[in-house]
Amino acid sequence: MNERVILVQVIVLLFISINCLMMATFFMKDCFYSTMRYILFAITLLSDSLFLVITNILLNFTYFRLTMQIWLCVIVYIVLSIYTFVTPVTLTAMTLERYVAVCMPLRHGEICSTRNTINCILIIHALSSVPCVAVLSTFFTYASRSFFTQDRICSVEIFIFYTWQGHLRSTVSEFYFSIMCITIVVSYVKIMKVAKAASGEDKQSSRKGLRTVAVHGFQLLLCLIQLWCPFIEAAVLQINFLLFINVRYFNYITFTLAPRCLSPLIYGLRDEKFVHVLKYYALCGLYKKHNLF
Repeated sequence: MNERVILVQVIVLLFISINCLMMATFFMKDCFYSTMRYILFAITLLSDSLFLVITNILLNFTYFRLTMQIWLCVIVYIVLSIYTFVTPVTLTAMTLERYVAVCMPLRHGEICSTRNTINCILIIHALSSVPCVAVLSTFFTYASRSFFTQDRICSVEIFIFYTWQGHLRSTVSEFYFSIMCITIVVSYVKIMKVAKAASGEDKQSSRKGLRTVAVHGFQLLLCLIQLWCPFIEAAVLQINFLLFINVRYFNYITFTLAPRCLSPLIYGLRDEKFVHVLKYYALCGLYKKHNLF
């Protein structure tokens, strides 16, 4: 088990370092932090990094059976819950940006301006907060004051007193992911229609938009798998605590760590402009300068 713990720490540290390198690359070029899709990509990097750090800390707390007071766990849960949804909601926003770029090219500059990007980020965080509010509002209704000073292993299960609260949490999550999936599918179909009707450079741009939307759909699917982990873990917790620890580690590596690590690599390394700048700075200038400089 100790080898597993060390392995997870190495993997988390590796991919957080990669995310930090990508974030540094993002700030190296003006065209990155003034373009909507790159700004949203940076939001996913920050979200995934924060998510990996917090979940890794909670996982080690669970493994070593370290407890914390409920009020502190509530704060941790608020941050974790919000950033669980920030990445998939941002992916949906990036899909809509590609839809506007391909299907409404004349209005792309107006709709995807820097000012609208800031408003979009605020909307993303507001929408990501709704599931957290839904869970905690029911929790605060039934929790007594003395409950907040108790020491427990921090887990989402401690906020659920009744079965219907778990169903509510599941319903809200599934509703969100259904809306996001529908948005991506509709955008893909619309872009595909434009791609068939386009010609020359427009056709090439449309095909690139199709590939990007398909990538976002795959990233969203990876995030969707993670949705089922808490329900599996809650059932196992009722059977055996040691088994719960083993299952949580397996779920964390397979359905939480892997998707969050793959997500930035999938998008960042397929963007030609971004990957050229990334190679240049990662190799300390040894990589041949590209004409983008």
